[in-house]
Amino acid sequence: MEYTTEIKPKNKLFEVDFKEIWNYRDLFSLFVKRDIITQYKQTILGPSWFFIQPALTTIMYMVVFGGIAGISTDNLPEPMFYLAGIVCWQYFADCLNKTSSTFTTNQAIFGKVYFPRLIVPLSTVASNLVRMGIQLLLFIFVYIYYLIIGVKVAPNMYVLLLPFLIFILAGLSLGFGIIISSMTTKYRDLSILFTFIVSLWMYATPVIYPLSTMPANKQWIMALNPVTAVIEAFKYGTMGVGTFSWGMLSYSFGFMVVLMAIGIVVFNKVQRSFMDTV
Repeated sequence: MEYTTEIKPKNKLFEVDFKEIWNYRDLFSLFVKRDIITQYKQTILGPSWFFIQPALTTIMYMVVFGGIAGISTDNLPEPMFYLAGIVCWQYFADCLNKTSSTFTTNQAIFGKVYFPRLIVPLSTVASNLVRMGIQLLLFIFVYIYYLIIGVKVAPNMYVLLLPFLIFILAGLSLGFGIIISSMTTKYRDLSILFTFIVSLWMYATPVIYPLSTMPANKQWIMALNPVTAVIEAFKYGTMGVGTFSWGMLSYSFGFMVVLMAIGIVVFNKVQRSFMDTV
């Protein structure tokens, strides 16, 4: 006799069944396609918004922070400097906002069929990579333009850290997102509060200003933000301007690992009974 159903005990809190997630890889790819297609479905400009949004944001930063506020860009052209920060921050913020509503947004699906719940936030992180890739192309076009007209930038070997930097951003957004998502199943107010916090978080991150503008004795406060080291490393690797520190980058990576561990425990605990409270 061949058994088709296997009954297992409840998983431990600190456990991720990678084999089961791999078995549902087709569903994972469907979620990725859904996130990409539905985002701009029934829009006139469609995927062009991937270019338009960062371009308009850059122009706004140039007018407000560069023109009116006169904030330094480390002697770099403003479009290049702002785009470098926007590309990284937008990926982090998009992943964070979307993963933080995993349970509430997908409660109808979760209540009808079983699949590894972690697939949903993972697919969000993966689908946003497409958007980030397109925005990176825009950054490269602007970068090449300024190289052609003779602007001195100094890309270096640290640009090879880009996949590692994206990995840290993905891990941080996933960790924070699944923790907040788990908490909002019971306390809906947190989703409103968290959206407000994310919008303020950008100003505590060197997106529109370089870390060097901060007093030397206060830069460590900014470095406590795990996203700071990632954005500064990206700017330093691509343009040769910024604050690069292996210590800061190691802190961001360690922060991500601990955050992911906590997130997995909380997520596994909540997913067992979230349908009773969502």
